[in-house]
Formats: sequence, C-alpha cells, structure tokens
Amino acid sequence: MTRWGILATGHIAGRFAEDLRHVPGAELVAVGSRTPEAARGFADRHGAQRAYGSWAELAADDEVDAIYVATPHAAHHEATMICLAAGRAVLVEKPFTLDLADSTELVEEARARGVFLMEAMWMRTNPLILRVVELLAEGAIGQVTGVQADFGVAGPFAPESRMRARALGGGALLDLGVYPVSLAHLLLGVPQHVRSWAKIGPEGVDENTGIVFGYDSGAVATLSCGMIGASPLVASITGTAGRIDLPAPFFRPPSATLHRAGAEPETIPADLTGGGYQYEAIEVQRCLAAGLTESPLVPHAATLEVMGLLDAIREQIGVQYK
Repeated sequence: MTRWGILATGHIAGRFAEDLRHVPGAELVAVGSRTPEAARGFADRHGAQRAYGSWAELAADDEVDAIYVATPHAAHHEATMICLAAGRAVLVEKPFTLDLADSTELVEEARARGVFLMEAMWMRTNPLILRVVELLAEGAIGQVTGVQADFGVAGPFAPESRMRARALGGGALLDLGVYPVSLAHLLLGVPQHVRSWAKIGPEGVDENTGIVFGYDSGAVATLSCGMIGASPLVASITGTAGRIDLPAPFFRPPSATLHRAGAEPETIPADLTGGGYQYEAIEVQRCLAAGLTESPLVPHAATLEVMGLLDAIREQIGVQYK
C-alpha cells in the first residue's frame, strides 16, 4: 500500500484525489494546506484521515509515503523542497517550477537525498500516448517530419486571476503551452532551433503564443497556446510514410487515428478509466516498489530539457516572472 498525501486543495488536487480511487494499492491518508479549515474540508470531501494547516506538518507525517504537490506554479519549488527535506517521495504538478534554475535545484536536492521526484506530466504516462510512441519507434509512419499541437482556452480571466498574475507564473505558456512543448520534446527531442512570438497582456504575461521548433533532421514542430480563444486542442504527427492524429484533448485523447500510406485509417481507442491522473500515480508507485528515484517515463532530464525550452521561449517573447 502506498500512502499518499496531497499538498494544496484546489481543483487539480481534487481531480487527482478522485483518480487515486482507480489506483490499486493507493490510499489518500493526509492533506496539507496553508489553513486548517481548507485542509479539513478537502480531507472530508475525499476521505483522507488527517488534515494539516501547513505544508511542513504534512511533510513531517511519517505515515505518508508520497506527496502530490498541486499548488500554483510559483509555489512548487518551496513546497517540494519542504517535502524532499522530510524524505518524502514527491510528484510535482506541471510545470515543474517557474524556470530551469529552480527545477535544477529540485532535481539536485532529490538526487543528493536519494529521494524519488517526478514531474506530474500525466501525458507522458498515458497508455495511448505511450502506444503512439511505440508506433513511431516501429516505423509505422516512417521518419517523423512534423508535429503540430495547440492548446488555447477562451477565458476571459480576471486581471487578479492566477492565469494573469505574473508573480504566480501566469500566462498561457507555463499553464497550457507546456503540453504542446512536451509533446514535441517527447517525439522529437530537443530542437536545434527555437523561434517564438507572443501577444503580451497588460499584466506582463503572454496571452497568445506561437512557437516553431526546428531540428537538424529536417523535422519541424509548430505549436501554439493561448488564453483568449478556444483552439481545437488537437495534435498531428506527420511522417514520411503516414500520419497519426490525436483528437481533443490531445494530451488525454479518447483515441488516435493512424494513417499509413496507401492503407485505410486505423482507429486506436483509448481504454481509459477515471480522469487520466491515475496513470502518473501508478507510475510513482511502480517506481517506489522498484526502488527507483526517478521515472523512466518522466525522467529528470526530460523535465529539465522542457524547462530549458520554456525559458528560451520566455526570453524571446519577453516574459519574466522574477
């Protein structure tokens, strides 16, 4: 049995708690928040035994094996450091932190302490996405030449919302753009060329962003994210011998369509239960049972490479959080 704690009590924390019910051998035992009232309310709603009014109290609970950090982006570093210092395995909601420097510090701390640490990039643990990766490795569509992906939401978001608050890592890129960027990275690796442009809002964060990755192989990734208009939320992977389409939402798709050159399209259904967050919890538990301190599905190197790309994009579009 893996005994879970959840740090923070917002919307994503609630969805993760619900999906833990679909994870064999998982038990939600404790919740931590900045106030006892918020923690107690969340614990009562989701069946946790204990509620703590501080992050440190949750981290100090020796009957907690792993902690899911679900705070807003800007608090990931502080919260995770507290958990690592207490020797708890940590699953940190994406994006890992606000920048590569803070992310590197977390990874170095985890490695120094020999404690498990993983970014909660649930797309990388999704069974259908993993099947797509297998198909590409098998050459189902030949050599990959292009990736297209978008993630735009309509809003509107109030000026004081976390989506627009620069101090909280607001804007489209870290909250939404991390998905298209992570997909391109998963399929094509680190690009040799990065070009980006964004419309910057009055709060100093990006409202609408376009990104192009270029690879020495000749492949191109065209990506976009925004918070001023709802985009299709789809992705397409093009190869020299076919194409794979991922319908909305591409990061948790209900199916994939494989177009092999000269053949009828093949539909690959997703056999998903719950909301999809359970697969990252399953991966954490698998790694802990195997004595691993990082996941081969979401390795530290991938997290740091994606954060480096997000830093490069932010520098080009002129967004700073600190």
